[in-house]
Amino acid sequence: MSCCDQPGLMPLETGLQMLLAAVTPTLETEKVSLQECAHRVLAEDVFAQAPVPGFDNSAMDGYAIQRNGVECDIAYPIQGKSFAGKPYTEQIKPGHAIRIMTGAAIPPGADCVIMQENTVATDSEVTFKKLANVGNNIRKQGEDIPPGHLILNAGCELKAAHLALLASVGCEAVTVYKKTRVALLSTGDELKTPGEALAFGDIYNSNGPALTVMLNNLNVELIDYGVIEDDPDLFRQAFLKADQECDFVITSGGVSVGEADYTKDILEEIGQINFWKLAIKPGKPFAFGELPNSYFIGLPGNPVSAMVTFHILGSQAIRQHQHLGCRRMPALQAVSSTAIQKSPGRMDFQRGKWQWNGKAAEVALTKTAQGSHILTSLADANCYIALEEDRGDVAMGETVTIWLFDQLI
Repeated sequence: MSCCDQPGLMPLETGLQMLLAAVTPTLETEKVSLQECAHRVLAEDVFAQAPVPGFDNSAMDGYAIQRNGVECDIAYPIQGKSFAGKPYTEQIKPGHAIRIMTGAAIPPGADCVIMQENTVATDSEVTFKKLANVGNNIRKQGEDIPPGHLILNAGCELKAAHLALLASVGCEAVTVYKKTRVALLSTGDELKTPGEALAFGDIYNSNGPALTVMLNNLNVELIDYGVIEDDPDLFRQAFLKADQECDFVITSGGVSVGEADYTKDILEEIGQINFWKLAIKPGKPFAFGELPNSYFIGLPGNPVSAMVTFHILGSQAIRQHQHLGCRRMPALQAVSSTAIQKSPGRMDFQRGKWQWNGKAAEVALTKTAQGSHILTSLADANCYIALEEDRGDVAMGETVTIWLFDQLI
């Protein structure tokens, strides 16, 4: 018996754990340049091949000296200048100073730097008002990273600071996991592309653009198959082709119980359904399964339902495949400033707008209705009001849990 034939609805957390357990992280890797690896996931540990800094250098603008024998209020000749990229390479003479800039190499024989603010100087001489101790204001070679040091672990998602770190040790390319390949199929005879004329009964395909943005935010390799008409043969052909080309096949629409909803039938024919129908609102007809070569995610057709279920569930499957694992949205307790209607039985993700009132977080429903077809309820929101399965109506002033929107949506 498949999950969809069993009585009752599966709790969200059960479905999420089943989904995560079913998805195996990719093993495919490739070597890419530093310029191409932003938000890619490292497939192997990275070790520093050179020290950082690569040489002793000055931590500030000032004067490098050999500390022994130098006193305050005596004018010392300036022997030369050391700039970043233009080091002074001669040995410093006792009783002399080298003008030095931040990041410049410490001249041979110098053992400290006196900051510019503690000096009085002319073009040829400098007098020290306050001295430094040996080693002061010098960044030592390898102080940040010694050679051979482990700088990044496999599984790290490479962000700006990581790229700077890799560049600092001279790393020009790294081995990362290949991008997850995702096929996106929109289903329904009624769907038209914005710009096309609408006949009576037609609607514009809003799921496609929304899911494209969300998938691009997950840094996948996306193949958009466009709109598939309500024809079982076309469904079958599209599924088989997408299964050969991609790691995930994602559909929107066609997973309900209508006469023209063929997705479930085709999935059962050429693959398997792991679960179908969750105890959530919006998005009850969410489906997850497996095709011969890929994973299947079936999203509801209603636009809010499609976006919410992909945000909460589908994105986690993709992150699991990317070696990133489950990344839950930040959650807060907030005081509801509006009354909320809810029937027990399903976990409800109503769209809200939260703010900090100086003492606590407070949240209100978005001003538009909460129907699964009303996109303005999502466009105006910055969080989900996550109401538990067994919870009923919420009175104004009650505490609720909110899930804060992340960069995905």
